[in-house]
Amino acid sequence: MLPIFSYPEEQSDFQRHLSRSVTFEPEVQRVVQDILSDVAQRGDVALLDYTEKFQGIRPEAFMVSQEEIEQAYLAADRAFVVVLEEAYDNITGFHRHEIDKSFFYEAGNRVILGQRVTPIERVMLYVPGGKAAYPSSLLMNVAPAQVAGVKEIFITTPCDDNGNVSEHVLVAAKVAGIDTIYKFGGAQAVAAFAYGTESVPKVDKITGPGNKYVALAKKEVFGHVSIDSIAGPSEVVVIADRHADPEFVVLDMFAQAEHDPDAAAVCITDSAELAEAVRLLALEKVDTMVRSEVIRKALTANGAVVVVRDMAEACEVSNMLAPEHLELHVRNSWEILSDLKHAGAIFMGDYSCETIGDYYAGPNHTLPTNGTARFFSPLSVRDFVKYSSIISYSAQELARTGERIAAFADHEGLQAHAEAVRARLRKL
Repeated sequence: MLPIFSYPEEQSDFQRHLSRSVTFEPEVQRVVQDILSDVAQRGDVALLDYTEKFQGIRPEAFMVSQEEIEQAYLAADRAFVVVLEEAYDNITGFHRHEIDKSFFYEAGNRVILGQRVTPIERVMLYVPGGKAAYPSSLLMNVAPAQVAGVKEIFITTPCDDNGNVSEHVLVAAKVAGIDTIYKFGGAQAVAAFAYGTESVPKVDKITGPGNKYVALAKKEVFGHVSIDSIAGPSEVVVIADRHADPEFVVLDMFAQAEHDPDAAAVCITDSAELAEAVRLLALEKVDTMVRSEVIRKALTANGAVVVVRDMAEACEVSNMLAPEHLELHVRNSWEILSDLKHAGAIFMGDYSCETIGDYYAGPNHTLPTNGTARFFSPLSVRDFVKYSSIISYSAQELARTGERIAAFADHEGLQAHAEAVRARLRKL
């Protein structure tokens, strides 16, 4: 279930075993393209048809009523409400540190240059539903959008075959102050908000995780709207030395594996003894887990223990994998932090388990997957703002530099560019 590889001797073997892909099967592509095209053409009717087909109900209303939200909130366990409120405060507090400010400066000769930061006006935040509900995803998407200053925030999440949305999601929405919630999901939801329908507004950006149909739909509508990323199955890398607690390592690997049979969980260690302890404990404990079948499939297909010679090699392997989550179960974890170049989120020390980041600590849990941490970042306030350059040139500065600028345009063969400058020089 959890093979052990030696690095660098078996590097090619474990890389082949752990290969990840962001490609989609042809049948998935065909289904998604048909849905997008149909919703773009038929609007609300197509959206209702697909909601009935995939969710088992043709809802009388697209939106959750205020009464439904209020009832869910009043009926909720108070301890659950409190932890949602604490988590929301933590997430919002973290994202406030990300706010970028507009800036202007004088470049000389009465020239002013700068950059203006403005929020995106209208966003749709997708919250997965169906087999499981994720109020944490709602908080993680809503908080940075609110901090950024987005004016219109819409939530969409699948309803069940009775037309009801998860009460946990509704309570999280109430805590976050969101009352515009639509009760449909899938590729059809992405299409509706990307193109707009009679009842659904076209937005400027779509964020939030979903299944492969949602992920591909987001990819396909990019350009009509902005998106955050194309999320793949969850993944964790645990770097552990000989002092690590095997139970901590195994349960943290299980925590990722229980998401999805395609999830990946890897332990990298410089201790052959710990490697074997982790493998044996995983075999011993897997049947005690409620989602044991999912965990077993994930660890068989995408799990591994990699034995390296030292922590330098451990960092090298981790950088190669560029994981979504990276945990450091090592003494003096801060000492190797500078050697770790690629990871969505890094959890420092034995007591910083990934679960804390998923729900409560504050940094966003919407992270780059499939090795894209090499060039993508976690969801942040920066995903909900845009930047405009400001250029205020003076006549004096154009008189000084204009001919050089026009000559630059001449070298690119763009006559009108050059003449636009020279016309102004003649006036001067």
